[in-house]
Amino acid sequence: MGAGQELWKKAKRLIPGGNMLLSKRPEMFLPEQWPAYFSKAKGCRVWDLDGRELIDMTIMGVGANTLGYGDERVDAAVVATVAQGNMSTLNAPEEVELAERLVAMHPWAEMARFARTGGEANAVAIRIARAASGRDGVAICGYHGWHDWYLASNLGEDDSLAGHLLPGLDPQGVPRNLRGTVFPFGFNDIAALEALIATGKIGVIMMEVARTFDPSPDFLRKVRELATAHGIVLIFDECTSGFRQSFGGLHTLYGVDPDMAVFGKALGNGYAVTAVIGRRAVMEAAQNSFISSTFWTERIGSAAALATLDVMEQTQSWEVITGIGVDITQRWRELAAKHGIEISTAGLPALTGFAFKGANAAAYKTLISQEMLERGYLAATSVYTCLAHTPDIVDGYFDALDPIFALIAKCEAGRDVSSLLRGPICHAGFKRLN
Repeated sequence: MGAGQELWKKAKRLIPGGNMLLSKRPEMFLPEQWPAYFSKAKGCRVWDLDGRELIDMTIMGVGANTLGYGDERVDAAVVATVAQGNMSTLNAPEEVELAERLVAMHPWAEMARFARTGGEANAVAIRIARAASGRDGVAICGYHGWHDWYLASNLGEDDSLAGHLLPGLDPQGVPRNLRGTVFPFGFNDIAALEALIATGKIGVIMMEVARTFDPSPDFLRKVRELATAHGIVLIFDECTSGFRQSFGGLHTLYGVDPDMAVFGKALGNGYAVTAVIGRRAVMEAAQNSFISSTFWTERIGSAAALATLDVMEQTQSWEVITGIGVDITQRWRELAAKHGIEISTAGLPALTGFAFKGANAAAYKTLISQEMLERGYLAATSVYTCLAHTPDIVDGYFDALDPIFALIAKCEAGRDVSSLLRGPICHAGFKRLN
């Protein structure tokens, strides 16, 4: 057991759940063996508390670092900001420039508000949209954070969780009187959305443009038409999808404009900044509510975002990371076919993943993390790509993965996978609507 696991044991005694983010808990990858903490990160390399250098072929800061860890150009802008002062009684001029940049990328939008996390940015968007529409009901399709407004969708009768959030997103602590304010509908299921709208309760539609699967032909267009016809505010949650397949929102590739859009994760390349943009007629409803927070005004987030946008534009990063993801996905399929293993692949190219089929799927995922860790990789069944995932890195990853797939093939032929594991099987996350 390394220093990271020792510290993780201590953390679980001091911090409920051990940390602040479900996706970073070691149990999600390799219980009792995952290094848990880092001392340094650069490019796509992470050093653990024992000084071991590891190549990150997993979730790259949970999708926040599309340029790679510690991009020198972004870090230089942050260092300069720190030297000049991060916080003041006066406002940071960078936030005006950032608003201007984001609005210029999205001609349908005219105003912007900023926050520091995706969940709170979505909460801001919902507050504004409800104020603008004058109706409380929200139809959702996707994952939108931890706040009460969203988890209220889990406050139905005993069978209401079926097919929605299920494990990992329990609504304990969410006021029961919020029940009946948020209503889920399935991705690509326009009939389900029409049924919700027919109730007359819906004033807001909050949805991810795409995540696991692409929208079917005309799905987004029909959502837009329904929202317009019924005076509903349409929000695209692009906290995850933004800046991965286009310079700005993924929705621009489909030619469908929302009334509001939310951006996060990649916007600051690891620094905390999120944005809500929207049409003036909708965004000005923020003035009819109270939406305000001290640390939304700190300077680092806006400065990091501006530098990140510059680097993205210079490198055409969205094209590069999409190409890397397409290549990785295809090579997973080829590797599985080589060893006679059945897998499925899904996700945006830059958020690609694969899954085994059958009862041993979680055990095989755990085995990959265990064996790849020994070979110097942080790995599981997803790769969030970044500029630092150069061809030599990807080649080395597949060289290391090949014999592990061969081992899994032997397990499919009858070998007991549990005999190969040196600890418990990884935990499952929550299920998604999309």
